[in-house]
This record gives sequence, structure tokens and C-alpha cells, in this order.
Amino acid sequence: MKIEAVCEYNDSGYLIYAANLPRAYVRGETENQALAKFSGEARSYLRWLGEKCSASEVFEVSIVQRKHSGLHIEQADSDVLFDTERAPLTEEEYQQLKMLALRSAKDFKRLYEAIENPDISDRPHRTAFYGAVPRTPRQMYEHTNKTTAYYAAAFGIALENMPDIYANRMQLLSELEALEDFLSDRVYLAPDGESWTLRKVLRRLIWHDRIHAKALWRTASSLWGSTIPNPFHFV
Repeated sequence: MKIEAVCEYNDSGYLIYAANLPRAYVRGETENQALAKFSGEARSYLRWLGEKCSASEVFEVSIVQRKHSGLHIEQADSDVLFDTERAPLTEEEYQQLKMLALRSAKDFKRLYEAIENPDISDRPHRTAFYGAVPRTPRQMYEHTNKTTAYYAAAFGIALENMPDIYANRMQLLSELEALEDFLSDRVYLAPDGESWTLRKVLRRLIWHDRIHAKALWRTASSLWGSTIPNPFHFV
């Protein structure tokens, strides 16, 4: 399988995304270190989609876009706009990406609700560019959901977050659909100067879910073992 990759990098590390697998990504201190993780990441993504992937499947990664970043790449801070995300969407394409964004929120909620006590953690205290890194399952869930209003603001939408991540995702998508010519190739400029399109926000929703769902699953699995579901098919 061929993977068309977008590389965001600086002296602190590399974030590499699979442009044709909209939530799959890898990171590492070096480009080669990140690329070496793509096989496992792609398999996990394809299992989440319900697609078959043989053990002998070979993934050929070709970097089609690069961006040198001034952000905290090593902490998964990102602002890249894929060249492919500048294209307008057809209604069919939008419905497919919308389905994935909603499914991701649903799976995140399912994982969270399976946790017996969301207020305990065995993870160390850490800080990142946005402040304290979420440690407990509740903090991870709330942090992931809270970014919804941030994404909405990029499109000039004032959104009050709902506590349920799935309902909040539905609310955001409804607001985006109400924009004039929302399927167009319009590029929106966020208050912080970051460029956004509809394709980009649909990718970022799923990508951000994946980052924190992985931490959530690992934390919960270390505390409650095999009783915790793995809807994202992490390994």
C-alpha cells in the first residue's frame, strides 16, 4: 500500500501524517525514527476502518509535502495545512469524512465510559505547550472535547462546548454545515493566524482524538487490564 505523507518538522522532531489515511500519524526525534513506525500505525488505522490488512502487507511511504515548523513538534503541536486540503469537497466526500469524525467521537466516548474510576491515574505529572498534560481519564476526555470550540473559532463560529463529546461533535458539524458554500475551497484564518479549511478540521478532529485516545487507553489498560475495550485498535 502506498502512503502519501506530509512531514512537519524542526530541530525538536518530526510529525509525519498519512494524507490518504486521515487520522494516521507518526512522530520521532528523526525522520527515519518516525517513518519506522508507519507500518504499525497504518495497520491500526485500517483495523479501525474495518479493512483487512495482511501480515505481509508492505507500506511504501512517499513524502509529498514538507513544512518546517516553529511549533512544539515534539509535543504534537501542529498547524500544517495539507496541499490536498485546499480542494473543495463533494457532498459524498464530506459525508464519508463526517462519518469518520462522528465514529471517532463515539469510540472515544465508549472507551471513556468503560473506565471504572476516571479520576485516578498512574501517569506522571508533565507540562506541554498548552499547560499541564491531562493525567486522569476525565482530564483527557475533557481536554479532547474542549478543543471543539477552538476549532469552531477558526471558522468564525462562537461555540459553547457541550459536555458529551459526541453531541459536541454533532453540534460543531451542524454549525460548519450552516456556513455559506461550506463545501468550497475557502481558506479561513483563525484568530491565532492558523489557516483552516473544512478538510483540515475534519482531519484534525480525528487526529486529536487519536492522540488522546491512545493515552487514555494505555492509562486505563494499565489500571484495569483487559476489561478496557480497544475501539481504536491500538497496539
